[in-house]
Amino acid sequence: MNYIISVIQPESLPQMTELCKKLGLPLTVTFHAHGTAVQSMLDLLGIESTEKRVVIALVNQEKTPKFMKECKRSLNIGVPGHGVVAAIPMKSVGGGKTLAYLNGEEQGAKFTPNMNYAYELVVVIANEGYTDSVMNAARSAGATGGTVLHGKGSCSGESQKFFNVSIAQEKEVILIVSPSARKADIMHAIVRKAGPDSEAGAIVFSLPVSEVAGFGMFDDDDV
Repeated sequence: MNYIISVIQPESLPQMTELCKKLGLPLTVTFHAHGTAVQSMLDLLGIESTEKRVVIALVNQEKTPKFMKECKRSLNIGVPGHGVVAAIPMKSVGGGKTLAYLNGEEQGAKFTPNMNYAYELVVVIANEGYTDSVMNAARSAGATGGTVLHGKGSCSGESQKFFNVSIAQEKEVILIVSPSARKADIMHAIVRKAGPDSEAGAIVFSLPVSEVAGFGMFDDDDV
């Protein structure tokens, strides 16, 4: 199974919804978000707003290449300004019935996924209002951009602090896709300049990405 994150323009959401229905994907979730592109890049691409829609879908190994190919064909993913898509392999699924449901099969098979991929998704959870601090640090280490999700932390009364960072407050989640070779430098830069002991309070981790679309030179022509 792959956990696919699609960052698209709001007007592309109907096409994405139809694609998910066409492939019979059992579970998709849509979030409101905005991009981190600077104004000069928006002007270059002729984009007036950084508003985005982030669609999360669970897709099996067979349907993932079809999903990626259709995103390029019908949503113009790969054309600047139209969005990006990243597939993240899921290491485990809780229960055979769950796996069967996601696969559309009566019984799921045991499978150990490969975790050695050329790209990784850097996930940063930071205090609200510090996206610029995180992205400035990330760009200094070679990151080209990211997507921001807005949320609110929730926890029990006993664990309201983590490294002196209050986690029961408004949060921003920044998603950055990076070549694996550059991932460590990006993460180190974020921790050094906007980490848990700073006002940004950023917590950073990464996930493997098996396939990407819409990242220019990162794209795999065989997808």
